Amino acid sequence: MKAHFLGSGIGSLAGAAFMIRDAGVPGTDITIYESQPQSGGSLDAAWRPEQGYSLRGGRMLTTDHYECLWDLMKSIPSLDQPELSVYEETVRFNEQNPAHSKARLVDRRRHKLDVSHMGFSNADRLELLRLTEASEEALGTSKISDWLSPAFFDTNFWWMWQTTFAFQPWHSAVEFKRYLHRFMNEFPRIETLGGVKRTVYNQYDSLVRPLETWLRQRGVNFVHGTTATDVALDEADGQTVARALTLRDAQGERTVGIAPEDLVFVQNASMTDASSVGSMSAPAPRLTKADSQGWALWEKLAKGRPQFGNPAAFNSRLAESYWLSFTVTCSQPAFFDQMEAFTGNRAGTGGLVTFKDSAWQMSVVLYHQPHFRGQPEGLQVFWGYALQPDRIGDFVAKPMSECSGAEILQELRGHLNLDPEVLERAVCIPCRMPYITSMFMPRAHADRPLPVPPGSRNVAFVSQFVEIADDVVFTVEYSVRAAQMAVYQLLGVQRPVPPITRHDRSLKVLMDSLVKSLR
Repeated sequence: MKAHFLGSGIGSLAGAAFMIRDAGVPGTDITIYESQPQSGGSLDAAWRPEQGYSLRGGRMLTTDHYECLWDLMKSIPSLDQPELSVYEETVRFNEQNPAHSKARLVDRRRHKLDVSHMGFSNADRLELLRLTEASEEALGTSKISDWLSPAFFDTNFWWMWQTTFAFQPWHSAVEFKRYLHRFMNEFPRIETLGGVKRTVYNQYDSLVRPLETWLRQRGVNFVHGTTATDVALDEADGQTVARALTLRDAQGERTVGIAPEDLVFVQNASMTDASSVGSMSAPAPRLTKADSQGWALWEKLAKGRPQFGNPAAFNSRLAESYWLSFTVTCSQPAFFDQMEAFTGNRAGTGGLVTFKDSAWQMSVVLYHQPHFRGQPEGLQVFWGYALQPDRIGDFVAKPMSECSGAEILQELRGHLNLDPEVLERAVCIPCRMPYITSMFMPRAHADRPLPVPPGSRNVAFVSQFVEIADDVVFTVEYSVRAAQMAVYQLLGVQRPVPPITRHDRSLKVLMDSLVKSLR
């Protein structure tokens, strides 16, 4: 039996690891194809020569959830401390650097707002309860704004929940409800982000690199610079069987035969597809799937096969799914020093600092330093993002989507009332991500395929665009859980997939959430 993974995102890497660890598949029988020069998909991080560091973002982690991710990472040794697993390394790091944000929301006067109360009216509470308790069938393809009144979107709760998870009022009410249930234990401490856990470095260095190293040590074949453009399928008697892959690389197209006993795992689209980066002097270019062809394979496979999902539900409303992030590399400590003094948080212990009155809905976060393996002493890196990049800025008279890195820094300085010298010689790299919240778009239940679609004998999907009951997209956990489910089902692994922890059924969590909502 041979296994072929199309794409090297965290789901594919996890799937290969589960095959080796839990199904006894030799690593030499597993091949991972990737168009980009490095693995990790959306969990990327890079040094750009003569520019600075760049990363599109980092997913929120907790140790109260993410059952499948930590189940895997307990088996993967740390690169820096091989006697520890990645899980143990992460827990130890967070014990030394506990999160407790002291400046979650900041207004136009640079006042740190009191966010110990959620700002709910009785009407807000009733509407939120109604949405939380509605069935997914009742919610259907509705938007969050179909269930909550305009006043709700100016509560402290919405500002914190929205910017923590990147929701917008026009996103799916189903996805919003799932988050309310999955992270209900975070609701009583949402203003401090006390449940958030961080990796020692960025998630590429701390999660992807150790996992890829472990896979390579076991003989897994990584084929970079190669894109899968088609999967030939035979369909008969209600069964779907892959029989060949079409791959394209620098030499052209070639075909790889798939035996009936072989397995194919498809990364159906990516939330960071068609991403682009700018510079200090230029904005990030506007790209779409037409430039990247990142959705083409899923669209081809799903045509005429409703069990393979409906990609158009996610990629056809770009204005509602995109935002911009930016990475700043500082070569002097002035910005970090002033932010630590202002927020009351040492770098790496605070959460997002959101500028509530920002037209761009801008937030920034200071990481523990160094944030990159091999980061030179004297350099510091922080990250930010904005949910409304098409609005005119408050201090720069143009939309963020048209701004260079220098102009983004100008806007940031304005919100913090900083002298230009504080960010002197800082390098800001903007990143445009047209599909970054595409998985949040309103969708019907059948628009996402199951990890192993009905009737599929040897084809599975591994991504943010599969259907997993009760779990939440836009998390590392979702991709890893999808991979574990697919591998276990296709290979008949008897070991159970770790169940989702139902904090929403804990009496203590329910009582704490009720008390918080009444403040």
